[in-house]
Amino acid sequence: MAKILIIDDEKSIRSTLREILEYEKYQVEEAEDGEIGLELLGSNDFDAVLCDVKMPKMDGIQVLEKSHSMGKDTPFIMVSAHGTIETAVEATKKGAFDFIQKPPDLNRLLLTVRNALDQSTLVTETKVLKKRVSKTFDIIGESKAILQVKETIDKVAPTEARVLIQGANGTGKELVAKWIHQKSNRSSGPLVEVNCAAIPAELIESELFGHEKGAFTSAVKQRRGKFEQANGGTLFLDEIGDMSLSAQAKVLRALQENKISRVGGDKEIKVNVRVVAATNKDLKKEIEEKQFREDLYHRLSVILIQVPPLSQRKEDIPLLVDKFLQDIAGEYGSSKKSITDGAIKELQKQPWTGNIRELRNVVERLVIMCGSEIDVKDVQKYALE
Repeated sequence: MAKILIIDDEKSIRSTLREILEYEKYQVEEAEDGEIGLELLGSNDFDAVLCDVKMPKMDGIQVLEKSHSMGKDTPFIMVSAHGTIETAVEATKKGAFDFIQKPPDLNRLLLTVRNALDQSTLVTETKVLKKRVSKTFDIIGESKAILQVKETIDKVAPTEARVLIQGANGTGKELVAKWIHQKSNRSSGPLVEVNCAAIPAELIESELFGHEKGAFTSAVKQRRGKFEQANGGTLFLDEIGDMSLSAQAKVLRALQENKISRVGGDKEIKVNVRVVAATNKDLKKEIEEKQFREDLYHRLSVILIQVPPLSQRKEDIPLLVDKFLQDIAGEYGSSKKSITDGAIKELQKQPWTGNIRELRNVVERLVIMCGSEIDVKDVQKYALE
């Protein structure tokens, strides 16, 4: 049930508004002046505020400004019997959601309240999504190996240099690529990811460069490729070691000329893309075996980042486990489970061939299968299933 605060010095107005809103099943609180209203705002979470403009002690515009200075983003609907265009404009400039005159038209009032509540919901959802995104981009660890990775990211991210990220499966190569994008000057642009291993060789060129209508049997309409979609941002080519040689040649040309051509087309399209690539393969060995172009390797590897396996950073396991326990509790809507020092040491003994991904899966299994505290016996029983 949405919660609405009415701030107005006229009791009759407050009563009328309360009656209307409660009839619509809203929860309502009242304040007879701006100071009381701010106190209620500070100690409660409201979904919307109906605020009079002309009040003693503190007018509605001041209440609105002070609410924002408190860090509140609750939508304000300003109400006044002395409404003018100037007052409405001023209220809007100060951040008010809308402005209505007294006595308010019932339909107009309810529509405005519903719209304000919709905005409040969107703001809340955006905050949640931002928190999820920021959590996703965390690189957890204080080991020497991971600190070196973080330091390299901080140095290279603000540049336009291409980066090749190397490491075994599950080490967090994708996370490094996202960090590079987020810390770059292109962070406001798109980050477009392509898993080169997951796309059949005959479709990779269409995926990367797009195609014109009729270029092949199933090309029923024109399609923009990943290079075009990433224009102004970053293109992340994951598992680039699995890309076909013909596609490698086209990627090399795109990097050299900053131009691409769609499959089935002869028009050159300019693109402004920073390429970050990743692989779990030894590309120098692939070059020797004629499976990867040496010239493309040198184009991609201006900066090399080697992501260490978990076996080389086991001192980070306590931090990683704590992070996973917190995240999983949030996902499941449950309280965070604790883990004993002995259980942590037992986890540090494991080889972790699947790296961070394997550790995360094991922690989730322990959360599901164990009680409120995870101990050594739990790890021994469930960690290596």
